[in-house]
Amino acid sequence: MINGLLGKKVGMTQLLQDDGTVVPVTVIQAGPCVVVQKKTKQVDGYDAVQLGFVEFIKPKRVNKPMTGHFKKANVAAARFTREIAVEGEEAGNPGDQVKVDIFRQNELVHIVGTSKGRGFAGVVKRHRFRGGRATHGSMFHRAPGSIGSSAYPSRVLKGMHMAGHLGNSRVTVRNMRVARIDQENNLLFVHGAVPGPPGGYVVVEKSGR
Repeated sequence: MINGLLGKKVGMTQLLQDDGTVVPVTVIQAGPCVVVQKKTKQVDGYDAVQLGFVEFIKPKRVNKPMTGHFKKANVAAARFTREIAVEGEEAGNPGDQVKVDIFRQNELVHIVGTSKGRGFAGVVKRHRFRGGRATHGSMFHRAPGSIGSSAYPSRVLKGMHMAGHLGNSRVTVRNMRVARIDQENNLLFVHGAVPGPPGGYVVVEKSGR
């Protein structure tokens, strides 16, 4: 059994529950995906399948090595491919389709995405530093403060929180609950927010809980 699939974030909306409460949800275009490659413990050392997100892509956007990789599996080229863990013998073969029906309502899933890039940011925004006083000429408003001692160790220790690049990194949100499944349109509605902008690619995996 394949434990997840690939998708694309559509955006956020709200669902009205039977008791009148409003729940914020993220809509994900979950598949359809196609199995591009099957990996086994005997050959590769682990069991997994490589999935490709089915969508149109111009042939010139695919390089020659990947073109041969897709041709070997006899599937159309895909822009977004990832490996997904499998359980059991019936893991699927190259060419098989994986759709949103592998999930069920109220199931817990892990969602992996790439957060929005924020560029260069200071310590207040990047690490949520409190900052200094803003009055009486303190001249210490959003500065990082001390970053080390001069006598010992006379250097800046690794991992010091400082200004730098913020966002555009891999983020995993764990145990998100599936609110609704639209099998006809391959849509997955999950409670809460998913990392990344609308149109960003995500990986949806079963949590196993």
